[in-house]
Amino acid sequence: MEDKNKELRSVAEVCTDLLLSCQRNSVGVDGNGGEQPEGFHAKGMEREKHVLRLRRALYGLKQARLAWWRVLKKSMEELGFVNLDSDAGLFMSLNEASQTFIIAVIYVDDAIFLGPKKPAVDTMKQRFMKCWESRDLGELTEFLHMRIGRAGQNIFLDQAQYLQTVLERCGMQNAKAVPTPLPAGYAPTKSLDKAANPELQSRYQTVIGSLLYLMLGTRPDISFAVTRMAQFAANPTEDHLKHIHLPLPRWNP
Repeated sequence: MEDKNKELRSVAEVCTDLLLSCQRNSVGVDGNGGEQPEGFHAKGMEREKHVLRLRRALYGLKQARLAWWRVLKKSMEELGFVNLDSDAGLFMSLNEASQTFIIAVIYVDDAIFLGPKKPAVDTMKQRFMKCWESRDLGELTEFLHMRIGRAGQNIFLDQAQYLQTVLERCGMQNAKAVPTPLPAGYAPTKSLDKAANPELQSRYQTVIGSLLYLMLGTRPDISFAVTRMAQFAANPTEDHLKHIHLPLPRWNP
């Protein structure tokens, strides 16, 4: 266990020094390599002699996400990366000759490159940016609404700005903090109404969604309260809405 902790500390130190980021400006991919899809024959266009330009691949079509992912994965493999089975957004490149590695974290149109040797990371970033239209944001300070801070060899994550936005959306900017996410002994019950109130349901699900994002990012302490209250998202009551607001002000930015 002690050796494992040393390894984790070493990786944390590496990440502290060399977190770098890129953001792609736009993505347009065609899962068929530009060929006309099966079953589609435009008038006056021979399938063997013409190709189609897919203008809005990322968000325009149902198949776009998979098409984009296939192209991304292929381009990363050409750069020498291997996609991790445990997490589709993680790629690793290991150079045995120089005994170094580079880790890439990619989520839709945001990417992070990190490794123990900055020149190697910079070179890989440049190669990546030749494949994808990107802009280099330099040292990483924010990723997926998570602010990233450093103090020596320590890395700190917070979602203070995102939480402030959520509080404003819920009208709770001046709410007081509470000691626990839910009151001790509180047992939520199902709504007696068979049909949900659409307006109440929308408000409740908005709060639940925001809390789930916080929970998965930097707030594991509210996991039980949020997942418990999420069970009533289909047909919430005013009492549910009142109590699901309680975890929000616990954060003290």
